[in-house]
Amino acid sequence: MTQDALAVLESLDRARPPAVRGDESEWPGVADPDVLRAQLLDWLSQYANAGTRRTYAYALGLPVGWVDPVDAPRRPGPPAAAPGPLHDLAWFRWCARRALDPRAATAGHVKAWLHALDAAGAQRRTRQRMLSTLSALYGHLAETGVVPANPAALNRARLGLSSSARDASPTVRLTPEQLKALLIAAARLPYSRSPRLARLYALRAVAVVALLTSGLRISELVGLDRDDLVRTGGDDVLRVLGKGGLHREVYVTDLVREALTAYLAERDRLTGTNVPARRGRTAHGASPMIATRDGGRCSRVDLYTLLRRIAAHAGPALDGVADRVHPHALRHAYVTIALEQDARIQHVQADVGHATIATTQHYDRGRRTRDTTAADLVAAAIAAAPDPQ
Repeated sequence: MTQDALAVLESLDRARPPAVRGDESEWPGVADPDVLRAQLLDWLSQYANAGTRRTYAYALGLPVGWVDPVDAPRRPGPPAAAPGPLHDLAWFRWCARRALDPRAATAGHVKAWLHALDAAGAQRRTRQRMLSTLSALYGHLAETGVVPANPAALNRARLGLSSSARDASPTVRLTPEQLKALLIAAARLPYSRSPRLARLYALRAVAVVALLTSGLRISELVGLDRDDLVRTGGDDVLRVLGKGGLHREVYVTDLVREALTAYLAERDRLTGTNVPARRGRTAHGASPMIATRDGGRCSRVDLYTLLRRIAAHAGPALDGVADRVHPHALRHAYVTIALEQDARIQHVQADVGHATIATTQHYDRGRRTRDTTAADLVAAAIAAAPDPQ
């Protein structure tokens, strides 16, 4: 085992991610765990978006730290939340409890796993996503000769998991008034006993909510760097790295511009980094757009927790739905509000980076203009909403 591998293992809960803690085997049923790890990391490494890598690793039951640099600084923080009801049913944990080498899994094993998820209360959409992730993994392993075939390439219609068999979206539908209430609550919440830090954190919270109302995925938001804010064609845009490693341009509304300008100016003032940049250059390089107190990159959990706290204090406008507000709900709101404002669906699709309509190819970078985005319509709807009581 290499020194790098040892360093990873020592920092990842005693090096037994999928195994039952206390089991004598490092990975039950696997005779060559180092080889299997290398094969899994080879698959994960093909995804350019770090958020995608972390999401897939977590969904399968692998330590998220496997996809991060070994020497990444560890920030102190609150203890991890208790595992959810499906924690032990992540694929690699499920295999480990049966001493099954995942590379020896058959279609029968995958079906048994899906039935276990169903019995544990996993919704159809959850099972669809988990099976899709597993199929992507085994598709790669089959292509590279690690396994003879993809055991997750199942008949989804027979399993009730076909793309046409979709449940109604469980995502709460937020109105412009409710988004405005979130922005107001973000600015007013007490974040620190220190006045200077309280102001910084309030401005950061407003920037986070404003960015999420632009239709960004949470993984895209945490991955943004300051030099991803650029000016092109006379407009300010965010160069966002989305799914599949594809970049898209998200037009910056006045709401987002004002929120980011205030937050970044205060952050620079406190850290002493507000030095002039050379003309046409940024002075910040890969500095995160939304940062922790010490300048590190916020995690998705950080921002999810922040948003839930904001929603809980957003007043009557969020009554009955505050505990259902999460980052994707704001992205969902972008789409629904844009369509309610009669935005063309192709423009909305291009804004949020969906790949589900055939006209996507028509909206390449050369055709993206201020007139082919719904961003201003959504921002105007939020601004026009009555103040929450």
